[in-house]
Amino acid sequence: MANDYPVLPHADVVPVYTRIAPFHDLYSQIFESRALRRAFDLGDVVNGSAVLEVGVGTGLLFSQIVAANPDGWTLGIERTPAMLQRAHERMRGVERSCFKLVEADLYDITLPNQQFDYIFSTFVLDLLPDEDHSAILNIWFDALKPDGRLILAGMTRGWRWYHAPWMLLPRLHPSIFGGCRPRNVRNAVVDAGFTLTHHERMSQATFPSEIVSGVRPA
Repeated sequence: MANDYPVLPHADVVPVYTRIAPFHDLYSQIFESRALRRAFDLGDVVNGSAVLEVGVGTGLLFSQIVAANPDGWTLGIERTPAMLQRAHERMRGVERSCFKLVEADLYDITLPNQQFDYIFSTFVLDLLPDEDHSAILNIWFDALKPDGRLILAGMTRGWRWYHAPWMLLPRLHPSIFGGCRPRNVRNAVVDAGFTLTHHERMSQATFPSEIVSGVRPA
């Protein structure tokens, strides 16, 4: 089932998300905001921690993490300049000593080993080819400290009749929903060595999301 949906070509990601950027927050509010809140709550970030968010988008989750971690350090990575600019605007006025936003491709950036207490990534893995999940999760595993926590959210496979349109539309063209397509990443998280601590599915305005958290064993 790995190839049952077309994948947005890597070179098309920035152009597609540049077009999406002006409408991203509205779309997220309608379809993704509950999953983002749940991911934030599951993270339960302790102030003074080192936190990484991969794929910050316009900074909706990133701003909450920084607010919860004013005495720590929060790094955000985003590939699309138009999205990153909106994240910078959202963070205007926040003390710059506690966070940094970086324009970078997650395929290219090198992360130091055992650096972070938390890694968040939402609606990113469901954009990427399935065969890349293992390598990326392994990198994140290595970047977490022992007992460090990984929190993921993304589009998932439907389980109710009203999810059917969401299962159909991504088959029509990979740019629909910014290339996101229904995946289940729980097993990949476990295969990467994480101890699974939470898995749930939820619907918002009929859009199906999956929230997964895991811990790097001590």
